[in-house]
Amino acid sequence: MNLSFGGALLAMLAASSSFGGVEAFTPRALQQPQHLSTPSTTLSTQRTSVKVSMVSDDAKSDLYARRPRPEYIPGVIPDPDYVRIFDTTLRDGEQSPGATLTSDEKLEIARNLAKLGVDIIEAGFPIASPDDFQAVKNIADNVGNEIFEDGYVPVICGLSRANPKDIERAWNAVKGATRPRIHTFIATSKIHMETKLNKTPDEVVEIAVNAVTFAKSLGCDDIEFSPEDAGRSDPEFLYRILSAVIEVGATTLNIPDTTGWNMPWEFGGLIKKLRENVKGADKVVFSTHCQNDLGLATANSLAGALNGARQLECTINGIGERAGNASLEEVVMSLALKGETHFEGGPGTGKLYTAINPVHISSTSKMVSEYTGMICQPHKAIVGANAFKHESGIHQDGMIKNKSTYEIMTPESIGLMRGDNDSGAGIVLGKHSGRNAVGTRLKELGYVLETEKFNAVFARFKEVAEKRKGGLEDEDLEALVLDQAGNINQMWQVTGLQVSTGMSGIPTATVKMRGPDMVERYVASTGTGPVDAVYKAIDQIMGISVELESYSLTSVTEGIEALAVTRVSVSPIEGGPNDVPSIHSQFGDFKNRKFSGSGSDTDIITSSARAYVSAVNKILSWNARRSQPESGANGTAGDAIETVSEVVTSA
Repeated sequence: MNLSFGGALLAMLAASSSFGGVEAFTPRALQQPQHLSTPSTTLSTQRTSVKVSMVSDDAKSDLYARRPRPEYIPGVIPDPDYVRIFDTTLRDGEQSPGATLTSDEKLEIARNLAKLGVDIIEAGFPIASPDDFQAVKNIADNVGNEIFEDGYVPVICGLSRANPKDIERAWNAVKGATRPRIHTFIATSKIHMETKLNKTPDEVVEIAVNAVTFAKSLGCDDIEFSPEDAGRSDPEFLYRILSAVIEVGATTLNIPDTTGWNMPWEFGGLIKKLRENVKGADKVVFSTHCQNDLGLATANSLAGALNGARQLECTINGIGERAGNASLEEVVMSLALKGETHFEGGPGTGKLYTAINPVHISSTSKMVSEYTGMICQPHKAIVGANAFKHESGIHQDGMIKNKSTYEIMTPESIGLMRGDNDSGAGIVLGKHSGRNAVGTRLKELGYVLETEKFNAVFARFKEVAEKRKGGLEDEDLEALVLDQAGNINQMWQVTGLQVSTGMSGIPTATVKMRGPDMVERYVASTGTGPVDAVYKAIDQIMGISVELESYSLTSVTEGIEALAVTRVSVSPIEGGPNDVPSIHSQFGDFKNRKFSGSGSDTDIITSSARAYVSAVNKILSWNARRSQPESGANGTAGDAIETVSEVVTSA
């Protein structure tokens, strides 16, 4: 029997067991949803598209099957039970302090989001900087045209404030996608209009209408509008402004709880009132965007879905401004487990579902965590390190007898292959392991790497395996994958390192590095400790001026031979040679970005050096791209900075 996503997930929960005396419900995935489009291998488009396989050849199983989804139509969802998932990891998530991503990292995350099957990828804020523009354009031109076997291709969205220069910049970035979208916004709460915008309500309505009208005039037929801080806005004013933007062409109305102020019953009630009172509400899709300041982002998003919102905005691991956003994995798995039974009352039958394939959640979570440097707390729902671990004797006893006593989902359902660390064939990965064994285990863990990247990972695997007895655990292997992932644009590389330290001597480090010109240079430096000495030597060789914002060192596994993972966050010194200003989407102010890096090795000093160089390489590559003219855009990178400066003070 070919189970789709819901069936595959629930079949692994407890096929014949019961939960609290109630027999497990029949997954809706076994039923054919109504109003589904016929899967197609081509899309009617003038753009050149690439057809890609949903899964690797050896992984076409029920676990990897993706549920069919309704035909994508801006402003309309043919099946009222279908919930679109809008991922803003690459935009709102990247606004988290220290979470700056390179263009290559954004592209990799976007490809993983497409594997997950998110309906819309908000790829960034194109006006923020030339690099942001290029990153969004790269995702639109590539991921936005990679059509899967089932006909799915993600919508690629760019954020803009409600002014023509922002909107045009966003359109130039996303228009190369098969399905481009512009997302424009303006604040509507009294405190924002009076103190931030210094605008009257009439002026705000006029700006919003002009913004949507202008986006429509560019040729965009998929326009999302957000009344920022809607959770604290006057509902009567929301009725007015939302009715006005629908009239001029908005297709999705996103209702943000920007400050995380609302209770679930408040926010759900707001969605219901808007659907009942906004003119033309039946012609648009209502969306939620909930911040997590009170820890209620997921609950508020689900309350929105209960009351008729059919697009939910979220991020991987819940990253984002301040306390973060609604977590994609929490929203998706809640709908997977409760969607059929707990959402009656809105449009449709109330049996809600998504087309997300959760088996890719674990690998995407780890990728985002490593690339941004934002590590999940161990008890984080779904993806935390302890989410599927059991230490209590009572819990362990229950798990031995029946796993569903303490687990409402299996780790395998989110791509965490517990119990398969020997690849199902007694394979232990060590210094004698070959490419096939390492590659097979990586695929089982959810990592399908390109040849060049796999070669780099395999080389690092051999280096580490030579120093380790007893082989490498899955966690070690994943650490090596993510370590190499941070070296996509490796301009400088540590080729030699020696330190001298102790209680009676001055910590001294001699570092040798190979630069972009392939010439090796070395420097000796002293510091307050061995790591400080190494970092000062690296600064001298690379000619950079940065501040170390954060430093953490963790052990991947237990034992004296454990692999160490170092994570650092650095920021360029303002006004220095590596200054990297960009504009904030909500506040309009310039700020220097923070860049994170990670490194792993059995030697903690080497691990620390690799992490630091990884972060600084990101700064150098970011600046290198900024100094180059953009491809496919009007003007140069310098023009873009001027454009940013011009719109800072605009509405």
